[in-house]
Amino acid sequence: MTDDTTSEPVEQFETRAVHAGQEPDAETGAVMTPIYATSTYEQDAPGDHRGYEYSRTGNPTRTALEDNLAALEGGAFGRAFSSGMGAINTVLNLLSAGDHVVTGDDVYGGTHRIFRDVFEDYDISFTFVDTTDVDRVREVVTPDTELLWLETPTNPLMRIVDIEALAEVAHENGALCAVDNTFATPYLQRPLDLGADIVVHSLTKYLGGHSDVVAGAVVTDDPGLDERFGFYQNSVGATPGPFDCFLVLRGAKTLPVRMDRHCANARELATWLDDHPDVSRVYYPGLDSHPSHDLAASQMDDFGGMLSVELDASLEETADAVMATEVFTLAESLGGVESLIEQPATMTHAAVPAEQRRAVGLTDGLVRLSVGIEHVEDLRTDLEQAIDAALD
Repeated sequence: MTDDTTSEPVEQFETRAVHAGQEPDAETGAVMTPIYATSTYEQDAPGDHRGYEYSRTGNPTRTALEDNLAALEGGAFGRAFSSGMGAINTVLNLLSAGDHVVTGDDVYGGTHRIFRDVFEDYDISFTFVDTTDVDRVREVVTPDTELLWLETPTNPLMRIVDIEALAEVAHENGALCAVDNTFATPYLQRPLDLGADIVVHSLTKYLGGHSDVVAGAVVTDDPGLDERFGFYQNSVGATPGPFDCFLVLRGAKTLPVRMDRHCANARELATWLDDHPDVSRVYYPGLDSHPSHDLAASQMDDFGGMLSVELDASLEETADAVMATEVFTLAESLGGVESLIEQPATMTHAAVPAEQRRAVGLTDGLVRLSVGIEHVEDLRTDLEQAIDAALD
């Protein structure tokens, strides 16, 4: 007896990256999504439009990107923004005066800044804790806690947070769980599958992938949340232009092959640096010595292209080292095809008070590397000469 039942094939990630949200143009057959450079749209009658009325509210190029991102994260709804911070701001717009947020004590400096210097002025309170400690997070949750904000891997100490366990903590207390998935990307980690309610991205980084666009995104499975995100997106207007959306769509197509190379290069450099005499510590979850290596392996498909190293050096010596590189570029941001190097204490995390930085382990000798797709031997040679030049 034969089984006549059929099921829809599940497209693999690489296929979704290339095709999700995108079909050849019906009129011309153009394979690439057109850039709809228009601010407004003809209506057939007053209030009778064809799905688009004004490009702050919606644009076909943006729709293609939003559908693509939702598919990559395994979510139902995506919203694109003009920057990662615009996306973060939109999530925080869910909160009201008197609400409480629990978050990590080593989150990205821009996230720390918008929490402390913007939203605290609206009578929203924030508790910064070590989110790798589930029991500690549970202790600081209060009846007013409405949001648990997570990064994993964290920026820049590469700590790994148990998304599934902390999503349960949030839900047990009636709070939402949001995960900034910028470092891992949906190719390596899908927080919605682990119980998170909201995923946030700086599309500027790996999803764009070429250091030529600034954009952000929010993805969710919850139609009610998506409706509110859409309201804030339209009302506040922090939306990306169609060319920006086109660039991210182009970048997403090669995300899998780029991430494979990023991961391979980072793993090799981390292993080499772990034995370097001038390096006191390497922060990379792909190393067996990383305290959360097993957790990372359980919730990530690979360990990413980001790593941090702690040099046996002063603030000034560390600055000399990052300025001495020739293949690595001294710059903020991350996730492009080119390798970047930076000193968090004076660059990406300068907004975090010095005493707080040092208390969580963000030392003056810390160096963050965004490992690109160049040949790994050239990267290793460059780091070796830069460290030697600064510290010998």
